[in-house]
Amino acid sequence: MFIIFAFSFATPRTKRDWRSFGAFSAFLVALFTEMYGFPLTIYLLSGWLGSRYPEIDFLAHDGGHLLEMLFGWQANPHFGPFHVASYVLIAGGFILLARSWGILYEAQRRRELATSGPYARVRHPQYIGFIVIMAGFLLQWPTLITLAMFPILTWMYVRLARREEREIRAEFGTQYDNYAERTPAFFPRLGGALMRSHGA
Repeated sequence: MFIIFAFSFATPRTKRDWRSFGAFSAFLVALFTEMYGFPLTIYLLSGWLGSRYPEIDFLAHDGGHLLEMLFGWQANPHFGPFHVASYVLIAGGFILLARSWGILYEAQRRRELATSGPYARVRHPQYIGFIVIMAGFLLQWPTLITLAMFPILTWMYVRLARREEREIRAEFGTQYDNYAERTPAFFPRLGGALMRSHGA
């Protein structure tokens, strides 16, 4: 159901869109299989966890929120600092995805370069959205599999972004070069935003 929810935000259309969404879906399947199925990570670490934290039942759902448990959060882990931070990242990632895909779809429909909204700050906000959502889930429920998948998927999104850039540059030429020169790929220029807000 969460993948369907994510699909409503991402609305993939091209083969590349489906490929990136498929990788994101695989991450969610691996995450939720451990969250609500067999906790492989806890099973593999059970010897160390059991000796280090004998008072915690790591086979209970609350015990699976490892970061809260390991850092000694005594209250409900769903209200712990890592969990709250994960909510912020996941919500922010979905908001960024929703805004980005709408602008990108409209630009593609008009055969124009997407340069407004989030695209005015970074060239690949849609991939940043996916990465931020995955980071949020890692804060909420870290597992060995998703910790291994995260850097691989991040690398894959960066690679997809570079391939997209070559294709867009071939289509838009100098217009894209000018856009790329003033707009960073993944990390917005905070100094530039402050200058613009002061009318510089």
